[in-house]
Amino acid sequence: MTNPYTPFRILMLLMALCTMNGCADKKEQVVRYKPHSTPNIVIIFTDDQGYNDVGVFGAQGYETPHLDKMAKEGVTFTNFYVPHAVCSASRASILTGCYANRVGIFGALDHTATHGLNPGEVTLAELVKPQGYKTAIFGKWHLGHLSPFLPTEQGFDEFFGLPYSNDMWPHHPERPDHYPPLPLYEGNQVIDTLDDQSMLTTWYTERAVDFIENNKAEPFLLYLAHSMPHVPLFVSDKFKGKSQNGLYGDVIMEIDWSVGEIMKTLEKNGLEENTLVIFTSDNGPWLSYGTHAGSADPLREGKGTSWEGGIRVPTIMKWKERIPAGKVQEKNGMTIDLFPTIAHLTGAKLPEHIIDGKNIWPLIEDPEEGISPQEAYFIYYNTNELQAVLMGEWKLYFPHRYRSLAPGQETPDDGKPIKYEMLAIEASELYHLKEDISESNNVIDQHPEIVKKMTELAEGAREDMGDALTGREGKNQREAGKFAGTPVRR
Repeated sequence: MTNPYTPFRILMLLMALCTMNGCADKKEQVVRYKPHSTPNIVIIFTDDQGYNDVGVFGAQGYETPHLDKMAKEGVTFTNFYVPHAVCSASRASILTGCYANRVGIFGALDHTATHGLNPGEVTLAELVKPQGYKTAIFGKWHLGHLSPFLPTEQGFDEFFGLPYSNDMWPHHPERPDHYPPLPLYEGNQVIDTLDDQSMLTTWYTERAVDFIENNKAEPFLLYLAHSMPHVPLFVSDKFKGKSQNGLYGDVIMEIDWSVGEIMKTLEKNGLEENTLVIFTSDNGPWLSYGTHAGSADPLREGKGTSWEGGIRVPTIMKWKERIPAGKVQEKNGMTIDLFPTIAHLTGAKLPEHIIDGKNIWPLIEDPEEGISPQEAYFIYYNTNELQAVLMGEWKLYFPHRYRSLAPGQETPDDGKPIKYEMLAIEASELYHLKEDISESNNVIDQHPEIVKKMTELAEGAREDMGDALTGREGKNQREAGKFAGTPVRR
């Protein structure tokens, strides 16, 4: 049967409606129909940047004018999370929409790893490729350095950057004999080894700008995964000594400059109204590095823990004319939710296997009235330990051990870490985060019904994904990819 709604008839209908309404607001009509074209996606993902390390989140000693401008023109998320407070696991989650323990990725993979993100998983790049997207990652990968785990074998057209963390090199302050030279990759090939990382942020930014310029006529997904401010800290000459907060502040200022370069490129090419830009971090600050680490204030603890300082991250999103300007979203969101949200915006088909994220576009598009589709989030660490449940304004911890800085140690200022001590939560603890952001007042005895509900949710997660703390095996876990051959050390 012939479709009566031909493009010509649709056009005539729109013209008639325009005549009836007097075409009072032509700009509004353009914006209204713009979403029918496929949006570009830019994800800027920093490494170990603390909740407090952006101007609008309270940074001290340096300025972040480009990020602050992004917040003024977009939405600031004050309760946005990563599900795992460590590098590889956090990256597995943002790229697959799954808790990393579901896909078999734990901790931080190094040069000895013979596993990686399973090629059977669907990455963000593979999600949007069928929609005609060009895809690129510039920066840190950290999901397997062997074939077939590299980015260009997992949906990315371009890769320039490091296969794992930038401290995994012969200059490591504690394990210098453990690591080989730090490789710099172009595609699947090592093109150099690095003794000086001062140009990394600049190189990644230049490549990102070129990628936008070269693909502005077609939809693209850009994943800019900065190596900084993970230690060792490096900054280019143009920002060296510029902040009042030492080298760490200099590094953040250069990251902010990078954000500005991306925004300037989008504006210059008329892409602002059709590009969603997301800025966030992979976990909280690595506190043992003292002045070479960021700040999570007023949150408790940092990277490597399930406390708020480890998993609540500074997040800003902007999409001109589609996201309201200058708004704050206080409802919870998590990086696992970006995958289905991007699928929704691009018209991409979700994978047939289980994913854990849900479409949070309503929270982004309408910060005041949007309702979260997630009942709860589950916080895992170490080898599949379910350490906490986050439900709305409540957070329930289960007994587990965690690391903390021993009191009385002098704050290091030389890029060398001080030692953690291991502490233990002996019994479950409950915190009301809205009233107690620093998690200092355990109210578990006052809210038995909340505890009961959250414990029931935790039981569902244990049945689904397992829990090493209670000796449970999950029914729906998937294996990481395993390298079948003999690794070749490039």
